[in-house]
Amino acid sequence: MNVAPSRPLSAADLNFNPARLPLGRLAYFAREHWGVEGEFTPLDGERDQNHRLTTADGAKYVLSPPLRPKDTQDRLWRGLAFNDLQAISTDHCPFCMKEQKTMGEGDFSKIPNGAPGIETRMSLVYDGGVRTGRISLNRFVELTSTSPAKIFGLFPRKGTIAPGSDADIVIFDPAKTMRLGVKTLHMKVDYNPYEGREVTGVTDTVISRGRVIIDAGRFTGRAGAGSFLARNPRP
Repeated sequence: MNVAPSRPLSAADLNFNPARLPLGRLAYFAREHWGVEGEFTPLDGERDQNHRLTTADGAKYVLSPPLRPKDTQDRLWRGLAFNDLQAISTDHCPFCMKEQKTMGEGDFSKIPNGAPGIETRMSLVYDGGVRTGRISLNRFVELTSTSPAKIFGLFPRKGTIAPGSDADIVIFDPAKTMRLGVKTLHMKVDYNPYEGREVTGVTDTVISRGRVIIDAGRFTGRAGAGSFLARNPRP
């Protein structure tokens, strides 16, 4: 991997093969002030992938990066804990099973690649990371807020609670449990890859630029309320 040392690098869709790209090389990029973010899916796709991809609904789990064995997930968690990786993200690329994923019936190459993930990310990271002792609560906040804002040139407007920053606040209930599924979430897709999984740690309230947009788990925002954010180049 050859890049100009003065330019920030964000490496996503991580698919670890230690023989090809050891985590230590990503740590080197991180030390050179290049952000290395971890795509979320492989961190918590812990069910048997062979079963998933040989059942009739295996198309649900055609995504990038692909599901990997648990030892690969453990390496990613260690990378997050020791700052070899600086952020957790999801590209949230959902396709409905009906009329979209089913296009691949009889021809694997025609299955649309992607899965929903944006609404489950915070709960899964907390449940799989903080509750298990893999990462601290402070590290959880850093990975999901402060570090991404810095990587993408939005800090301190985003990523911190301080005078002059946008009033973006998430009130997160660390003790609340929820069973993930199509009926309990709001993503506009007809399946969830974590259907039936119970997690502890749920977002209760979201405040965006001082306005409440999620209240007790219910969306109260309005379409068109977003705004363009000009990013600053990182030094």
